[in-house]
Amino acid sequence: MGNPVVHFELIGPDPARLREFYSALFGWDAPAGAPVAPAISASAEYSFITPEPGWAPAAGGIGGGEGFAPHSIFYVGVASVSDTLEAAQQLGGTVALGPQRNEGAGITIGHLRDPAGNLIGVAGPA
Repeated sequence: MGNPVVHFELIGPDPARLREFYSALFGWDAPAGAPVAPAISASAEYSFITPEPGWAPAAGGIGGGEGFAPHSIFYVGVASVSDTLEAAQQLGGTVALGPQRNEGAGITIGHLRDPAGNLIGVAGPA
């Protein structure tokens, strides 16, 4: 990949709720702090989430077609897509796409919406 994805942002009206949601769902350390720019987030309400040493850069895909709504999404690697989607619901999120298996690729994916409505993907073993 020429230019890799280097950053993502999850923005919503209640940043504290989003930090709580993602910290509980994925174990992310997300302390509140200053945003990279005032146009991005309220002061002292932005969290930088730093990857752990050894994390590989993400691969990407481009697709769609007639009948597919335009969107962008990133995927978080998880041990169990089903368990993660269930946990997301218990934490106040919703399931947008149930587990979808691709046996040929050895992967299962799912989509969820966080409490602010942001669309997030999860991916794990088939």
